[in-house]
Amino acid sequence: MLSLVFTVLILYSCFLNNGSCDVSDELKELKTEFDIKLYQRLAASENRTNLIVAPASVSISLELLQFGAQGNTFTQLENALGYSIHDQSVQDFLHTRYEEVTNSSQGPVVQLACALFVQAGIHLAPDFIEYAVLWANSSLQKTNFSEPNRTVAQIAEWVSTNTGGGEADSMCLDTVDLPLNQVAVVSTIYFKSRWEKKFSFTDTQSLPFTTAEGFTMKVPTMYHTAEVNYGQFHTASLEQLNVAELPYLGTTVSMFVVLPSDRRTSLSQIESHISAKIITVWANSLKRMKMDIFLPRFKIQNHFDLKMVLPALGITDMFDPKEADFKGISEQSSLYISEAIHKAKIEVTEEGTKASGATAMLLLKRSRTPIFKADRPFIFFLRHVNTGISVFFGEGKSKYSCY
Repeated sequence: MLSLVFTVLILYSCFLNNGSCDVSDELKELKTEFDIKLYQRLAASENRTNLIVAPASVSISLELLQFGAQGNTFTQLENALGYSIHDQSVQDFLHTRYEEVTNSSQGPVVQLACALFVQAGIHLAPDFIEYAVLWANSSLQKTNFSEPNRTVAQIAEWVSTNTGGGEADSMCLDTVDLPLNQVAVVSTIYFKSRWEKKFSFTDTQSLPFTTAEGFTMKVPTMYHTAEVNYGQFHTASLEQLNVAELPYLGTTVSMFVVLPSDRRTSLSQIESHISAKIITVWANSLKRMKMDIFLPRFKIQNHFDLKMVLPALGITDMFDPKEADFKGISEQSSLYISEAIHKAKIEVTEEGTKASGATAMLLLKRSRTPIFKADRPFIFFLRHVNTGISVFFGEGKSKYSCY
């Protein structure tokens, strides 16, 4: 049902993390809070357009940077993430959680990877190298930034290898001034899975969808009747909303779809209400219920300049050549972050993989079964059930969300 590739690019560093019982709950909440803050900032900047972001990939790169950051640069990263990567309990927690998320033995394929592309001749600190090669499927790669075409091809090949192949064009490397870079961190996350209960292609219909702009258009809409976890909630300002959990094969990862009850309620009114505690309440309060599920078949792709987003979260020094302090990476050079690029992509179809072929149009018979119908803007997020890690957040709200 879904294929996601996300890449944060041209940064600098690598990391680790883990905890105990109380510490585990606290760190899980802190990670979710960062994911939500990142999503909220991007949602505010994107306004009426669709959105897809993979917070776990951004976190891995920033955690990586923490290992090599010092002074105020480190403090800003610590404050934004909510934890220090040098805390052993944090390292243990994150290491265990990332291993659990990427365990594909129960169905979904979730692949996290991180590569440090280093200018040939740059001497890296031994401690940093030790951290880098142990963190989240990381590797060190020598390159020559003075040969941009060759470097672009090298990075693209690495991205393709770590995103299931065929995604080499997933990063707009032509926008990056590569010759000026001495170190580049590229992190990826790839997700692919089938629904626990697939939608039938023969039940997909062309049904009305009202966009955020208020236009109504017909889009391919998937349908099935299934037992799902469902709940009705309200925000602090009493906006009503519906939440449905649609599990993937193995039930270790689920897509949560959040739909305002009132068509006049904008997603921004719901976004401001979302927090780590709220998501936990939703997940723990849903009740099993047989429902008619209507969900658009959609495809979303976004490309973000994180230099325009991370400063709003308090991360500024690492982009400033005069203020950045990455002496923990190398004493040899004055390193700073010249580019921070994030690209995410998702496809949602009937069975979980992109499929070709015609779709039969059928009229569904009416039923007294409760209906969950995403025929207007909705929020969705993909969440690993046991760890609480957000694989990605997104919104479907414009005419470009469906295909």
